[in-house]
Amino acid sequence: MESHTILLVQPGSRPETRTYSDYESVNDCMEGVCKIYEEHLKRKNPNTPTITYDISQLFDFVDQLADLSCLVYQKSTNTYAPYNKDWIKEKIYILLRQAAGQSD
Repeated sequence: MESHTILLVQPGSRPETRTYSDYESVNDCMEGVCKIYEEHLKRKNPNTPTITYDISQLFDFVDQLADLSCLVYQKSTNTYAPYNKDWIKEKIYILLRQAAGQSD
């Protein structure tokens, strides 16, 4: 079931570094988190044509962010429920595991 999801990101300690983006589903949002990390890697390694990383590096990046959380729409209550970094990492892990399984 698709649930509208809002991603809140604060990379640095200053509140003005906060951004948010919204997605049609939790999975789209998790892919968005991966893309944020990939953009970060591209900025750090501008001359590298292909970006590769493993999940532990991605999780380290998530842990280094000052704040990363999701608000997921709950149809039953018509509200948004907040989720923290640990939940996000768990969802990313499931997403990437499914993606790895599909590429066999």
